[in-house]
Amino acid sequence: MNRRRFIRESAAATAGLFLPASANSADRPNIILILADDMGFSDIGCYGSEIATPNLNKLAAGGLRFTQFYNNPRCCPSRASLLTGLYPHQVGVGMMVDADYRRYPYPAYAGDLSNSCVTIAEALKTGGYHTAMAGKWHLTPPEGVTNHNWPLQRGFDKYFGTIAGASSYFDPATLTRDNTPIRAEKGFYYTDAIAQNAAQYVENFARQASPFFLYVAFTAPHWPLQALEEDIEKYKDRYRSGWDESRRERHRRQIEMGIVQEKWGITPRDPRVPLWEMASYKDWEMRRMAVYAAQVERLDRGIGKILAKVEQLGIAENTLILFMADNGGNYEELGDPGPEATRPIYLPYKTLDGRPVERGNKPSVMPGPENTYQSYGIPWGNCSNTPFRLYKHYAHEGGISTPLVAYWPAVIRRKNSLTHQIGHETDIMATCLDIAGIPYPAKSKSGATPPPLAGKSLLPTFHGQTRERGPIFWEHEGNSAMRDGKWKLVSQFPNNWELYDMEEDRTEMHNLTDQYPERVKRMAAAYADWAKQVGVQPWPMPETPQNQRQGTMPSPEYLRRDR
Repeated sequence: MNRRRFIRESAAATAGLFLPASANSADRPNIILILADDMGFSDIGCYGSEIATPNLNKLAAGGLRFTQFYNNPRCCPSRASLLTGLYPHQVGVGMMVDADYRRYPYPAYAGDLSNSCVTIAEALKTGGYHTAMAGKWHLTPPEGVTNHNWPLQRGFDKYFGTIAGASSYFDPATLTRDNTPIRAEKGFYYTDAIAQNAAQYVENFARQASPFFLYVAFTAPHWPLQALEEDIEKYKDRYRSGWDESRRERHRRQIEMGIVQEKWGITPRDPRVPLWEMASYKDWEMRRMAVYAAQVERLDRGIGKILAKVEQLGIAENTLILFMADNGGNYEELGDPGPEATRPIYLPYKTLDGRPVERGNKPSVMPGPENTYQSYGIPWGNCSNTPFRLYKHYAHEGGISTPLVAYWPAVIRRKNSLTHQIGHETDIMATCLDIAGIPYPAKSKSGATPPPLAGKSLLPTFHGQTRERGPIFWEHEGNSAMRDGKWKLVSQFPNNWELYDMEEDRTEMHNLTDQYPERVKRMAAAYADWAKQVGVQPWPMPETPQNQRQGTMPSPEYLRRDR
């Protein structure tokens, strides 16, 4: 018996665990978890996009796509939930870890990953896994505190990436190797660097006896809109027909693929967005989406480098690769942040070679180069989330629906298959422990017993079996939801509850609260019980800044008002 199998079976026997049948006669699988940043449900080819994503399409063709998998509606809470198998409020990340750090005197909103939870990396290390991470961390304040919650302090053996949430792709702030801050050099592009370091970790670990866990957290395609000109060129005319036609094309492909059902329909265009024919700055709008598409394609190319290394080393058969996004597409419109002295750490005022950066969404400035800092905004965020409502920040489907592609040749036998079973990112940790045969640790970094996992293993789904999944809950900035079977209760702050039958109306266009008042009452009570249990506070809290208290959405001047 080799060392990897011996460790696995010994750990399982000690814990009294059942080992997955697929792995009884083989080593424990390697696990590669890949996360995109602020990417919408329809932004990759195998979920309906026109953007070239051949490597993700290849994983989908050889594996399994989930059509009803969920994340949380914003970066920090989502990453906290993904890496711990718990709800974000349970681990101190109900809000953000930068601006909200120490703002709220409530444990659920501490703004720093709790020491009383366990990360996937910490748990897998107890069973002999090597662990590495490349990319965006965003689970502890990026400045003004110690490195107590950096990746190496939370279970990872090796790390390359950024501690902060967003920054220049050409000269990112808080770039770090292991525990040492470093600086980008000429010719650097962050998406490529993440992929290159991830591929190197694969090569280093694959030559060792023990299995590995690799977490690859790309910042693409999160703003700023920055890409290489040769990538942008490919899409320079692709969006000439505008956002309405792009949404229709994506929706048609999604129906043909079986990703969505035709009977659900497609949500209306965001009311703040004009018909494409009435758009005020078409060339600029086309360029915004062209740069975004270039970022997504570059992301896919990076995944291709990792996949090529896995195949080259002959470990693809028993390596589980998971790809998903941290939240839905983003509507945020960037303005000028004001004086440099008050700027966030992630916002550059000069390029690596000293040129000033043009900050904010200005139709007079074409995005893409390293001396610009813009976002693709409301119109294209609406397109990214086809066919759903709303965006990142919100608990409607546009904010919390993610593609999930699972590729594991040794186990997932039905190639190019779809599953409509419901899942949530809290299920990822439970899945990793299940397939590795490692028990959930009884002690956390603080020495306290961690809360029970909120998620449930996806392994039965990988085997083509039906998996029962209990209710799932969401809360962020007062935007709340609960999914229980085919029913979803959801509210956009400060509005009332809405009820939807997701089998008949997943695009959330027919509110059934009047038809089913007792169901609304029961689900609202269950939500209230959950909120109390995990420490959700009424929104806004007394400490919430004035500009966040109303729940209003922006309507930029460059979107025509005569729409």
